[in-house]
Amino acid sequence: MGSVCARGLGPLPEVRAGGDLAELIASTALGGKLCNGQLLAIAHKAVSKSEGAVVRLADITPSKRAEELAASQERDPRAVQVVLDESTEILRAERGVLICRTRHGFVCANAGVDSSNSVDSGTLVLLPRDPDLSARRIRARLRELTGARPAVVITDSFGRAWRHGQSDVAIGLAGMHPLEDWRGRTDARGMELRATWIAVADAAAAIADLARAKDSREPVVLLDGLERYISEEDGPGAVALLRAPAEDLFL
Repeated sequence: MGSVCARGLGPLPEVRAGGDLAELIASTALGGKLCNGQLLAIAHKAVSKSEGAVVRLADITPSKRAEELAASQERDPRAVQVVLDESTEILRAERGVLICRTRHGFVCANAGVDSSNSVDSGTLVLLPRDPDLSARRIRARLRELTGARPAVVITDSFGRAWRHGQSDVAIGLAGMHPLEDWRGRTDARGMELRATWIAVADAAAAIADLARAKDSREPVVLLDGLERYISEEDGPGAVALLRAPAEDLFL
């Protein structure tokens, strides 16, 4: 029976635009002693802040559509405008929440735009422009700094259809197989599995979320025990987890 160990690396200094996030991680990770076969789960806000994916509400001029949506939801029209700017489609606008399809293809609340743990009051944190590319860059930089090449998953909290609460999922990935396909294989009784397709990267992201508190300022979690899913190559990234719109049963 295998086991997985997840542990927060401890608080990081406030991440600012242009900051070397990989260097902060390496200096915090047991004196830089990272190993191949490990997985680093990084909350996207640390990545977004380092890449400057932060906007000031004072710089936003809302459109007529943003003002109309904001009025119906009792929200700041400037914040709604930021959500519109980050979306390719608004799928639902109910109960004070905009369900959006982002430029990345994610379907999530408010296009991932959030004010919690933002840099300053009056600012909003966006999702990274290209989370898979961000993960690959962090992985490469960690190798420069430590000689090790752990896998990197960038995470965010998403709601789930049919269920209350949120769970972290992978929005960016490098060095890990995102899925494990058991379709066509058999279970313990020899029955053929027809639908079992394990979202490995999402499961790892959810484990990492349990190892850190939302107010702990510990955006990075180190996971051991997932070696069989780690790859030398960066791999296809988290984009492989996205279901095509034509296959979406909820739209």
